[in-house]
Amino acid sequence: MEQYFTQNPTTEKEIFKFDWNVGEEVFNFYTSNSVFSKRGVDFGSMLLIETVLGENDDFEGRILDLGCGYGPLGIIAAKLLKNSLVTMCDVNERALELSRMNAKENKVDDRVEVLASSAFENIKDNYDIIMTNPPIRAGKSVVFSFYEGAYEHLKKGGKLYVVIQKKQGAPSTKAKLESLFGNCETANRKSGYFIFKSIKE
Repeated sequence: MEQYFTQNPTTEKEIFKFDWNVGEEVFNFYTSNSVFSKRGVDFGSMLLIETVLGENDDFEGRILDLGCGYGPLGIIAAKLLKNSLVTMCDVNERALELSRMNAKENKVDDRVEVLASSAFENIKDNYDIIMTNPPIRAGKSVVFSFYEGAYEHLKKGGKLYVVIQKKQGAPSTKAKLESLFGNCETANRKSGYFIFKSIKE
């Protein structure tokens, strides 16, 4: 079975579309096979974006959606945090194509940049917020490279938000973030999912 973090999916492309409500806003997302959570925004990602929005309602600055998939997190952030500039990156070419379609569909393409990047390979800038639903199935070394790169690419005072399930390694993620940042708080938790937040001091 082809994984969602495959760079060039070879399965036949089949495009789906669904509507998604966040508060009073309705979003339209195109998805496809060989991308993560193609039938709707997954629970963990929704908890993550709800936490980011809830803590940063007056936000101005730059956001990185790391491992963006078809782009729901970055696009919701760009739409609702109107003074943000959002970079979305992923290794999956099909996901990137969908992200560009979705940014245009939801009329945020003027404030969204979509980049092909394996973790931070092609990321040059620094950010005020980095958010990620890391690719657990890619293995701990890949997931931890997300955290290490985030530390390097956050501005001073910048925040990293991570969603992870307890059964998929929440304790080891918390320990890694504490060792990197010197801090890690549980910003939210629900139904076995944790939102961890670390601040670059």
